[in-house]
Amino acid sequence: MSKKRLLFLVNPISGTRDKGPVISSIPSFLDSDRFEWQIEWTDHRAHAAELAAQAARNEVDVCVAIGGDGTVNEVARSLCHTDTALAIIPMGSGNGLARHLGIPLDPDGALRVLARCDIKPLDYGLINDMPFFCTCGMGFDAFISEKFAGSGKRGLLTYVENTLKGSLAYVPETYELVADGQAIVHKAFLIACGNASQYGNNFYIAPQASMSDGLLDVTIIEPMNMIDAPQLVMQMLNKTLDTNSHVHTFQCKSLHVRRAQPGVIHYDGEPAEAGEDIDIRLVPKGLHVVVNEEADKSQRPFAHAIQELYDQVTSDIKSQQKKLLAINKNLLNRILQRERPN
Repeated sequence: MSKKRLLFLVNPISGTRDKGPVISSIPSFLDSDRFEWQIEWTDHRAHAAELAAQAARNEVDVCVAIGGDGTVNEVARSLCHTDTALAIIPMGSGNGLARHLGIPLDPDGALRVLARCDIKPLDYGLINDMPFFCTCGMGFDAFISEKFAGSGKRGLLTYVENTLKGSLAYVPETYELVADGQAIVHKAFLIACGNASQYGNNFYIAPQASMSDGLLDVTIIEPMNMIDAPQLVMQMLNKTLDTNSHVHTFQCKSLHVRRAQPGVIHYDGEPAEAGEDIDIRLVPKGLHVVVNEEADKSQRPFAHAIQELYDQVTSDIKSQQKKLLAINKNLLNRILQRERPN
């Protein structure tokens, strides 16, 4: 039996955690009699996509994305309709696709899933022909994606900060939608299309979404008062957003959206400019993915989601403190060097 060939694609700047220890752990979890692997570090935007495309041409069995949802999107879009599978070691800020698939957030757990190498064909989506694998949309979430992309810092704290500031300035739009031939009009705070269930950090925008049903899960959130926002956030965390009176949900295979003017959209959290007309569709079984067959499919308790949020915020704070400490030490050393006599 021939060995499976793996290529690890590592984004050194995604999230807030050091990727070095993960690389060092690989030999401890992958049997060298079953696997052989190479490691590549990305150094510019779309580099992961270029390396994954080459790997698919070289008939590599699995490309392993080590990074966040942006890195995962880059790798996955180059693997659609190929025999090369996507695997994920989640090390980003939100890790939406990994969470949906039940891939452990601790690297050792993710490597154990990779070692089992259970592969399934799953759906992906297209928004104006740009692939997405988790969610896409327009309105407030796209507006925030653009703000977040322009931030110098990463992590949940930055995302929350941008969300709070943006919510005061954002003006909802009116959209004309045609879903599988049926026309509707909505004034909306946002329109989200889910192939998977969440944005990341256990914020479930499409709690019923499946990556193997051939359908988009569309969520429309109507304009609301700020007093309603806390309830909305809590319902996203406990997977009951679709019960909110300000929220409309439906499923479809394709969706056409028309708005009054061009603006930003997002795909897996990556912002992009688009015109008045936006086309979204689902492509069934177009991507092979290493899945976690042993993942707990039951709904996690609300307290668990809150604990994960707390852990993420704490991690972000510690990371920023380390960076500030390093900067201060560097400045202090420079001052001492200048004051030393020649």
